[in-house]
Amino acid sequence: MIQAIVFLPLIGAILAGLIALFGAHARNPSGDVLEHHDDAHGADAHASDAHDDHADDHGHDDHHVSEPPAAGSRAAELITTGLLLVSAALSWAALVDVGFMHHDVRIALFPWITSGDLQVSWSLRVDTLTAVMLVVVNTVSSLVHLYSIGYMDEDPNRPRFFAYLSLFTFAMLMLVTSDNLVQLFFGWEGVGLASYLLIGFWYQKPSANAAAIKAFVVNRVGDFGFALGIFAIFMLIGSTDFETIFAGAPGLTGKTIDFFGWHADALTLTCLLLFMGAMGKSAQFLLHTWLPDAMEGPTPVSALIHAATMVTAGVFMVARLSPLFELAPNAQAVVMFFGATTAFFAATIGLVQNDIKRIVAYSTCSQLGYMFVAMGAGAYSVGMFHLFTHAFFKALLFLGSGSVIYAMHHEQDIRNMGGLWRKIPFTFAVMVVGTLALTGFPLTAGYFSKDAIIESAYASHNPFALYAFLATVVAAGLTSFYSWRLILKTFFGEPHDQEHYEAAHEAPMWMLVPLFVLAVGSFLAGFPFKELFKGAGVEEFFRESVKMNPHIIEDMEHIPAWVGWSPFVMMVVGAIVAYIFYIRRPYLPVELARQQPLLYNFLLNKWYFDELYDLIFVRPAKWIGRFLWKFGDGYIIDGFGPDGVSARVLDVTRNVVRLQTGYLYHYAFAMLIGVAGLITWFMFGVGGQ
Repeated sequence: MIQAIVFLPLIGAILAGLIALFGAHARNPSGDVLEHHDDAHGADAHASDAHDDHADDHGHDDHHVSEPPAAGSRAAELITTGLLLVSAALSWAALVDVGFMHHDVRIALFPWITSGDLQVSWSLRVDTLTAVMLVVVNTVSSLVHLYSIGYMDEDPNRPRFFAYLSLFTFAMLMLVTSDNLVQLFFGWEGVGLASYLLIGFWYQKPSANAAAIKAFVVNRVGDFGFALGIFAIFMLIGSTDFETIFAGAPGLTGKTIDFFGWHADALTLTCLLLFMGAMGKSAQFLLHTWLPDAMEGPTPVSALIHAATMVTAGVFMVARLSPLFELAPNAQAVVMFFGATTAFFAATIGLVQNDIKRIVAYSTCSQLGYMFVAMGAGAYSVGMFHLFTHAFFKALLFLGSGSVIYAMHHEQDIRNMGGLWRKIPFTFAVMVVGTLALTGFPLTAGYFSKDAIIESAYASHNPFALYAFLATVVAAGLTSFYSWRLILKTFFGEPHDQEHYEAAHEAPMWMLVPLFVLAVGSFLAGFPFKELFKGAGVEEFFRESVKMNPHIIEDMEHIPAWVGWSPFVMMVVGAIVAYIFYIRRPYLPVELARQQPLLYNFLLNKWYFDELYDLIFVRPAKWIGRFLWKFGDGYIIDGFGPDGVSARVLDVTRNVVRLQTGYLYHYAFAMLIGVAGLITWFMFGVGGQ
């Protein structure tokens, strides 16, 4: 069963890839590069620039203008979606078998790397932590596949898209079922590759290419730290196998690593390097800049990246290595600090964004910060609870946004929407459900997991506990405000784009069914599971799969009542302020932005991180590259190489060649000169002696 769960998506990816390959060949048997819809794209680029620099999601109409659909598109869709649905069903069965029946599974597939002390086998490890991730990844991915059949219905490259989606899912499954750090790193890099392919799926758009490269490069920064962390563990313990690492971890307390003359605590430094990888993959503060730009991919991609796969990999990795982090309290403090900072920072940016997908993207960034706060508190099961619930309502919000974009003919600016609840009532209803869950409305999934994180921050003994508690409570209010701002500006008020409003209609059934399932999950993922993730059943459910702080769950039960009420109060305040700003007195936001231009522009420009990184990293890198190109390569290498010594040799040989004319009298004349020269030499040289 486990092998089927992991490898069915890979089979789907291979089959869809073959269909895409043969379909492309059938459309273009000569093998020439098709230069299609450049005009359409050019128009897009101008429209995008004129549209307040927001990412455009011109999926259907701009990417099939002059190209027929690939042969076998429907077959690729149905094959990949069918295999994912089977994998999802098996994942739920595995959760019951592993989580409740306690049948942990370890399957050795084959030896992989044998090099001295480095012995790595390819094997599958399924304990409760993995089973939870299998359910999240395959459930959301299967629904995204199903949704994409409707959303991408007019794109000519659907087989390629579905191949990438299934490849993404397989890479994430390899990551969560890994039994050693090397295999985990394989899956880790696999999701990075797949995200690059999916974000840049519409490669005719320069903005999509730039976003894909940005995601890839920023993640490489984090992965550099992650790789160093893996090297450090192998150096300290002599193995990358999880069981060996966890058994040897207690013996590392007190040991140091000589790090450029600095004798650092071995466990703390190792955990910080590993967390650096999580910061990149899960878009934490300082390495977050790629996440909003990832909106350049098709909307289903956004849902898959943000809800179930790539960004949750960092959270899973910290939970998997919890036995190490529990022994490194200073590293836990850093994890909590960055988590709390990200939760607050991303929420402030979400307040003023106007692109519907970017608002939800910054919400994801903020919610990931919440998860890391729980990890820093030692409440790993609570962080995983929020990962579990968040997958449902965040996928719902992204796919719901896709339904709005679909209805509005690919308009994404919420300032150009309004009154849509009359036109697309089902989408409106499910978006409200997702918003209630995100903001933590009682009895929704988010209410149980998000509030538990805030309580764990208050109850923990982490040095940053108070900071994390305050940051997450304030972020809860900000989240409520920008979430309801999105709903009110999109679905209420007067339509701002009458033409698109009149043409707006509900999405096809392919898209509505996943929305309904996710809306149900946004309720049912919470209450039925709360005892397993944050109640009395935690130890029995998770067993050895995570190393919990032994006192955190008990301490959470003895917090003051006002702590438990604080996120609810902030949620209500945020919703009321949004209602006043966008329904009762819609002139207030404009007036406020006019009165506080510095603050407004600071938030609108995302704390100027892109500009700062451009100044610190991008421009110097470009300058160094240009210097090495012009001076190093052009002046020195080419100057002394092809344009220097080599060129002079060619000049000499070219002139020598001119002597070989082929005329007999030229050669006779040359011989005559030679004889005359010899006679002269004998007369004056030898004879003179």
